[in-house]
Amino acid sequence: MKPASAKAKGRTFQQEVRKAILDTFPHLEPDDVRSTSMGAQGEDIQLSPAARKALGGVQIECKRTKSFKTIYGWMEQAKSHGAYKPVVIFRADRLEPLVVLPMSDYLSILKGDKK
Repeated sequence: MKPASAKAKGRTFQQEVRKAILDTFPHLEPDDVRSTSMGAQGEDIQLSPAARKALGGVQIECKRTKSFKTIYGWMEQAKSHGAYKPVVIFRADRLEPLVVLPMSDYLSILKGDKK
């Protein structure tokens, strides 16, 4: 894949994440959640103080790649176990555990939905 195509793919994904946040939290203004330019230093999604509060004080780094197939397999396994929100917790040797869940579930939890 050409670098320009890869950057366009990443930029599109950042815009998808931005839109999902704004759709979930309609009280936020479009300027509260901004997708940064590719190659810019810092977080990929810049949040205003109001947006950062709504999202629980997180910093967002977006990655779109083919190489996460194993994690998706683990997520499918978690989904197959029942009707609750699937979560995958994993850890590499000598590194901290990470939690993965579908973005829609993450935003739903932050919004306070009990389902």
